[in-house]
Formats: sequence, structure tokens, C-alpha cells
Amino acid sequence: MNWLTNYVRPKLKAVLRKKDTPDNLWHKCKGCGQLIFHKEFLANQFVCGNCGHHDRIGPAERFKALFDDGEHERLELPKVQDDPLKFRDQKKYSDRLKDARSKTGEQDALIVGVGRMDGIEVVVAVQNFFFMGGSMGIAVGAGFVTAVEKAIELHAPFIIFTAAGGARMQEGILSLMQLPRTTVAVNMLREAGLPYIVVLTDPTTGGVTASYAMLGDVHIAEPGALIGFAGPRVIENTIREKLPEGFQRSEFLLEHGMVDMVIPRHELKETLVRLISLLTRDGAAREDRRAS
Repeated sequence: MNWLTNYVRPKLKAVLRKKDTPDNLWHKCKGCGQLIFHKEFLANQFVCGNCGHHDRIGPAERFKALFDDGEHERLELPKVQDDPLKFRDQKKYSDRLKDARSKTGEQDALIVGVGRMDGIEVVVAVQNFFFMGGSMGIAVGAGFVTAVEKAIELHAPFIIFTAAGGARMQEGILSLMQLPRTTVAVNMLREAGLPYIVVLTDPTTGGVTASYAMLGDVHIAEPGALIGFAGPRVIENTIREKLPEGFQRSEFLLEHGMVDMVIPRHELKETLVRLISLLTRDGAAREDRRAS
């Protein structure tokens, strides 16, 4: 009994007391493979300090980095029918929606915030790639239109951060109908004389690229973002040729005139504020007051 009490039991307690290293202590960069201390990675807005790889981030992180002191009001978006086609592949579409909502805490892939950037009121929409790949369905289309209407009501610039695999296949033709619907909304902004700025993030593809993602007054891309309609693998298999290095990445598109600028994440707010000031009468007057 003494052997069990004095030796075995303390050894068992020592083993049980051992704590494994927390899973979130380090982050392995998807670009260069280097381990980054997680707190440093968060402080650098999910950008690798070694190779500059921009990791994907969600709406909460976007809003925190963009709005003054992170303060903003979430715009309530319309509720739409969840599964209009009663679609099922390997599992029910309704179950996929439940899973995505449980994992992200969001109702769908588009989140809209209203707040101020350097004192200028703006409406910012963010596509959440972590919600079914940011795919565009009825809810995203309705949310986009609602965000545009809010921007017109406030006479505020509208900025969207795109991140999507394209239209949501589980909604069939109804998802494709969002292309003309969002295009009409963009024209409403133009008629109101309001700036529409698109920030293309990794990835922006499919029906999103074929509609509102390429209709901005100014197109900004984050470094290394995949931007295109069909993916490079599909194109290679179709034309049976090897694509150029970096094809469909931000830098390639900038070189070929498809985007206006490629801006690192930590410089985005400053760049957006400067653009808004140049594109709006109120912003221009504000800059004049600063200069005088």
C-alpha cells in the first residue's frame, strides 16, 4: 500500500497535471511555413511578418481595423427563405446552413456595418468566406441591396470587401439572379453620385467577380489574392496550357490593368480614407480645411 500511495499515486497526479501547449499559441504561415507567435499574428492583422502572406479574416476583424476605435452599428439585413429549392446533395442545404450559422454565429455570408473612418461616415459590407465560402445567394443579394439603400439614405460612400467562391449552387438560378439585382443597386449608387469602392480579397471568383466585384469606381486588391471568374486549374484543363506564374493573383491583375492598386492590409484604412476624401464633396472640403 505504501508503494502505491507514495510512488504510483504521485506519478499519476503529475501526469494528469501536465498541460499540453495550447493549440492557438503559434500560427503556421500558409505562405512560408514559418511559425508565428499568435499574439504577434493578431497584432499584425493576420499578416505574416516574414513573407507578407495575408491570411483570410472575418467581418469582426475587418470592422475593428477599419472603423474609428472599432465602433460601428451592424445593419439589420432582410430575412429570406432559407431553402427555396429544397436542395439536397450529400446532405440537405438546410443542414449546411445550420452548420455554417453554428460555426460563424452569423445568419449568412454578408455582414454590413455603418460607422466612421477618420470621422467620415461610411457603409462597409464584408463577405465572410468562412460562411459557405462566402457564396452569393438570395440573402447576400438582399443584403447588398439593403446596404446600398442605407448608403444612399445617409449619403455615405459604400465600400465592399469581397471574398467568395461565386454563386451558391444550392440556390440554382435564384443565386444567378443576384448578378443583375446587385448590378442595378450599383447603378443606384452612381445615380446618387456616391463612391463605390471594392476591396478584392482572397479569393474573389465566379458570379461575384462577374457582377458587383468588378463594377467599382476604384478596385483595390490585397496582396496575393486570387481574383478571377474560373479558377486557374479549370482554365489550364480547358486550354491545355500552362498558365503564367502568379496568374489571377493581385499583382498580375495590377500589371494587366484589372485592378487599380494593391494595398497591404495595414495600409487599407489610410488608403480608403484618402480615396473617400477625393471622391466626395464633403471629404474634399474636409481636406481643404485641414490644409488651411
